[in-house]
Amino acid sequence: MLENKLWFDHYADIPHSLDYPCVTMYESLMRTVSRVPDKIAWDFMGTLCTYEDFSGYISQCADALADLGLKKGDVITISMPTTPQGIICFYAANKLGAVASMIHPLSTESEIEFYVNISNSCMALTLDAFYGKFNAVMEKTNCKKLILARIGDYLSPLKQFGFWLTKGRKIPKVPEDPRVFFWQDLMDGSFARQEKAKMDTNETAVILYSGGTTGRPKGIMLSNMNFISQGMMVASWGSLDETDAILAILPIFHGFGLGVCVNAAFMGGAKSILVPQFTPEIVAKLIRTKKPSFIIGVPTLYAALNKNKDFKNADLACLKASFCGADTLPKVVKENFEAIVSSRGGNVKLLEGYGLTEAVTAIMAMPMDSYKQDSIGVPFPDMDAKIINENTLDEAPVGEDGELCLSGPAVMMGYLNQKEETSKTLKTHEDGKTWLHTGDIASMDKEGFFYFKLRQKRMIKSSGMNVYPAQVEDVLYQHPHIEDACVIGVPDQDQMERVKAFVVLKKGSSPDEAMEKNIIEHCQRILIKWSCPRSIEFREILPTTLVGKVAFKVLEDQEIERLRQKGEYTGDP
Repeated sequence: MLENKLWFDHYADIPHSLDYPCVTMYESLMRTVSRVPDKIAWDFMGTLCTYEDFSGYISQCADALADLGLKKGDVITISMPTTPQGIICFYAANKLGAVASMIHPLSTESEIEFYVNISNSCMALTLDAFYGKFNAVMEKTNCKKLILARIGDYLSPLKQFGFWLTKGRKIPKVPEDPRVFFWQDLMDGSFARQEKAKMDTNETAVILYSGGTTGRPKGIMLSNMNFISQGMMVASWGSLDETDAILAILPIFHGFGLGVCVNAAFMGGAKSILVPQFTPEIVAKLIRTKKPSFIIGVPTLYAALNKNKDFKNADLACLKASFCGADTLPKVVKENFEAIVSSRGGNVKLLEGYGLTEAVTAIMAMPMDSYKQDSIGVPFPDMDAKIINENTLDEAPVGEDGELCLSGPAVMMGYLNQKEETSKTLKTHEDGKTWLHTGDIASMDKEGFFYFKLRQKRMIKSSGMNVYPAQVEDVLYQHPHIEDACVIGVPDQDQMERVKAFVVLKKGSSPDEAMEKNIIEHCQRILIKWSCPRSIEFREILPTTLVGKVAFKVLEDQEIERLRQKGEYTGDP
């Protein structure tokens, strides 16, 4: 248990510390099964599964995987959208003591080869539509067996036909291949019953991957305890129980989707509404028809919902809380969302939180019954946080910016096969605790609330002054003609870096010189001069990462290449 912290004053009924069982993820889930066997664990496009039936599916899958040769210590790659097969296999592998390596189902051939090789996976699960990509790389890896699932495996006959009619018939037929096993055959088969493996709570259970914005993605090794503790923290924070339902919009290859929308729901006994494909229309319809109590998402999700007619007309009294993380939340997006919810019978704030894959995902958030402008909230039970001065281990004074460091049971074991990178990120401080150096710039106020500024590597240095892109973007979003915006630093001989904004205009607005001048003047009225964009580039759409965040690194790389071709940049490629 942590010594008394400033943020404990804002916990209300949330305990300062939780009692984490020293078990595996599978065993922890089985505790929920024992407690609420008849409650719904997941809802997949109208197909409902109770916790008791979920347990049966997991056992059947574990038996089948063992028959295929998966055993304790092996790694299985799971390359699936947010579907029952991916989640069942995730816990089945854990029952056997195997490690689940979670990757994006739309990964390219070269990415699949990289992920399978770095994790040394011996088998993989993916959709039949992606057989070709896996087939192309299996000979270059140790992956010898491929399990193929179909979207229709857990759909009603009518919806199976609908899927086949619209998309299924376009999927190429899988040829005869002795390495291939179909999910439904395995789930219908008869295999020797497997007992749960003897696996320590602190053993590696999951490998997730960093975003790879600065090069090849790093494999992040997470233990049973990392997932159990983080899931229990989230469940406690939101008082998640069997009366709740959470929209699993975010993908299961990402810690936010897997850790919060799936595992945390199961830790609390809630229902996870699985969303295999994201569009604003799909999510708005699910909110209207399924009436979830929790919406968890990234800023682009809420921005899209704000513009959706179905969402604007939905009964939103069902909402118990809505949280936003993974990127900076523009003020206008927050205010528009809250206004819509209020007009449709709801009474929730869009609360910000913070997390990173190196700690599974969310590890701090705004308390449910309080609010501070621009704050990402306070740490969850048993998570410690502090701000240190850059390039030191010294704690920064209250209110000053520095690097955010975290300690607690959700902090990763380390980076896969990267001891040097691990030692740079996980450091033992004078208090004897291991601290995760996040690389994020933040501050803490006198009440213990934290404020995220930006990733350290995203800081713009203009005329020797620190420029926070999120602050500039927030001002840009206040302009009446701007739909979307991203700010980057561009190399400049006089200023070191100058600020450039990429802007998507609202329909009917003209992307001309007059508009550029108008936007820059708007910024000059609000921002200090070195934070103001020197130029505006209009785009029809901004690039995004796999989880929907604006990919500022892509814009930076494009700008550097443009300058290089003009002979105005001679730095390293």
